[in-house]
Amino acid sequence: MVGEIESPEELDADERDALEALLQRLADDEYVLAERYTEWQVRAPTLESDLALSNNAQDELGHARLWYDVLEDLGYEEHELVYEREPDEWRHSTLVERPFAEGDWADAIVRHYLYDVAEELRLEALEESSYAKIADRVGKIQSEEGYHREHAENWMERLANGEGHDHLQDAVDRLFPHALTLFEPVDEQTEETIVDAGFRTESLEDLAEEWVNTVAPFLEGLGLETPAVERVHFDEYEFEVRDDALPDERGRDGSHTDAWADLHDEFTHTYRELGRSEATKIMETAE
Repeated sequence: MVGEIESPEELDADERDALEALLQRLADDEYVLAERYTEWQVRAPTLESDLALSNNAQDELGHARLWYDVLEDLGYEEHELVYEREPDEWRHSTLVERPFAEGDWADAIVRHYLYDVAEELRLEALEESSYAKIADRVGKIQSEEGYHREHAENWMERLANGEGHDHLQDAVDRLFPHALTLFEPVDEQTEETIVDAGFRTESLEDLAEEWVNTVAPFLEGLGLETPAVERVHFDEYEFEVRDDALPDERGRDGSHTDAWADLHDEFTHTYRELGRSEATKIMETAE
């Protein structure tokens, strides 16, 4: 039943570990992507796009905090999760940590598109989560995510029909393998427990198949080749991802690209330099 589990005290040890792994991936993806999006502030090609990506960053940060808040049920505090974890303890996809190609708007848009299609599917698979706080938060996040994919698709079409086509292809070639890590498990047993406990209603394998069958035809329709994917049937949009498609760094297992250490140092620097032991708040929550 949807939302039937109210607290982690109702879970056994394996289920508790699986819930933590699921929430950590959800939160870390959103937080790190938000950090990267901020790099485009006042650098996007139009004021409208600047505002849109800034809003995306704000949305993703808010969503990360919603998921970190659920992790507090398991005994964590936000400052421990964001500012005190070592870089190899983060479990985000390597897609969100990679630096943007300097001045390349196509890089931002391709990443935006690949991630937000995956996020839409992932949220749908959490709508009927057995864990009450997950199910409660999905609707709020979906209401804010609604325009993200539309914005990305509009820009993909705009760039593909102009001089940005080659830049799009270069970005797809770079980013698509890393996007596949969005569907990597922490480990197979944990992933099995996540589904068996009803925390998420679809397996990562099923989500990956839905994602590939969504993004590959869209990219193909823009005249873009999709790396690492092979069509199964000539007259049907069915695709299989080759086994050798994934990068060496998967993110979910704690392995990350070289760029991650620098980004982690950047957003934890002030906290560490000031010797803080908790995240400061501008104002207390109103009663």
